[in-house]
Amino acid sequence: MPSAPSPSAWLRGSRRPSWLSDPKVLRTEVLGGLVVALALIPEAISFSVIAGVDPAVGLFASFTMAVTIALVGGRPAMISAATGAVALVIAPLNREHGFGYLVAAVILAGVFQIVLGALGVAKLMRFVPRSVMVGFVNSLAILIFMAQVPEMTDVPWPVYLLIAAGLAMMVFFPKLTTVVPAPLVSIVILTVITVAAGIAVPTVGDKGDLPSSLPVPGLPDVPFTLDTLTTVAPFAFAMALVGLMESLMTAKLVDDITDTRSSKTRESVGQGVANIVTGFFGGMGGCAMIGQTMINVRVSGARTRLSTFLAGAFLMVLCIVFGPVVSDIPMAALVAVMVMVSVATFDWHSIAPRTLRRMPLGETVVMLVTVVCVVATHNLAIGVVVGSIAAMVVFARRVARLAEVTAVTDPDGAAVVYRVTGELFFASSNELVGQFSYGTDPDRVVIDLSAAHIWDASSVAALDAVGTKYAQRGKTVEIVGLNEPSARMHKTLSGKLVGG
Repeated sequence: MPSAPSPSAWLRGSRRPSWLSDPKVLRTEVLGGLVVALALIPEAISFSVIAGVDPAVGLFASFTMAVTIALVGGRPAMISAATGAVALVIAPLNREHGFGYLVAAVILAGVFQIVLGALGVAKLMRFVPRSVMVGFVNSLAILIFMAQVPEMTDVPWPVYLLIAAGLAMMVFFPKLTTVVPAPLVSIVILTVITVAAGIAVPTVGDKGDLPSSLPVPGLPDVPFTLDTLTTVAPFAFAMALVGLMESLMTAKLVDDITDTRSSKTRESVGQGVANIVTGFFGGMGGCAMIGQTMINVRVSGARTRLSTFLAGAFLMVLCIVFGPVVSDIPMAALVAVMVMVSVATFDWHSIAPRTLRRMPLGETVVMLVTVVCVVATHNLAIGVVVGSIAAMVVFARRVARLAEVTAVTDPDGAAVVYRVTGELFFASSNELVGQFSYGTDPDRVVIDLSAAHIWDASSVAALDAVGTKYAQRGKTVEIVGLNEPSARMHKTLSGKLVGG
């Protein structure tokens, strides 16, 4: 039997980052991080406006979130930064109580996320069905595209030419070479063209001033009292839930794209740590940023933590050192990148006529419900919850129809055997009572459950009701064929579900 590798060999081997030994991987990670950093700047500024804070607050949050999650997160290559969902949750708190309370909420949300992660909330992801996941992806693509629409309305006509040129470069440049990410090439070329030709179009600088120095750590400017806690806690808990749901869904999506597995528990705790760090540096908090993650993973091909770390690091370098240059980047270049991301993200196979003909109607309805809820609320978390509930209802209805009752009477007419097949739970057992002929059956009734399974108290109560109806007519009921779990549940609950 071969001996286990020594700890030193293990550290040298499996834990050695691939980018240290493969220059091609290193180049991909570095360039991927740079493209994401460029795309983060206008997004972070826009989300700062939603939250009602200075643009620097969103940029600081994106920097600290990305750098921290790269070290402590559970999903390599996933980008965490300031997001619109978090901004929407905490905006009322900032508006009504001030920036200090917002920072306190971010820190407390991080604590909640660590606790929820330690309690195993990530395991709930296995209850999210595929139809909800497809709806999540499709609605994400729609939201990414919708977010670009304001940048394409009431703008000078050269903007449309620049967007078209950017899309063309991202489609055709990879046919020439993949050494440099096409989005980065598109951004650089369009920036050079607009600056050199003096084309007057909206730029990144029009979104707000970029920070000129690094963030400084500090405590939130709030009174540390019970009143402060009761004011902040509801917003913090809502932020924690929304952030975790978006992050875990994004992690699952990246798992599927890369055919790798990640630790969802570590990701949950890591999100909490990142928000705590962000709060102490005066950031607005955040979670996984799905659009930028798709740029990093699907468009740039990044796969390691280095790209996430560099996205945050490059963000600050671009703002502080190259602020004037970054401010000249035309928004049209970044819009083209995000439009390409939305097209690549959408699951076109899910709406193909052939797929729709083969897919069960319930699955398609669940997918559409998820998409409609997300697009209507602009909240991915609400869509996932509503979609999952819809999927449970569809599943319950489908399984309930599989429960059947058939009767066979003995030749001598002394007894009747009812054979029950299928899954007995609240949805199917409600109709069980009406499947028996209480008045015309013989004095002895046998209920054969060898092809059925009892899942809940509703089923036991239904069987008790059947027995009671026969007893009122002086007839006896015998239940046979219970498997071990069903027999245990029936023995524990039978006769004890109705008060005397």
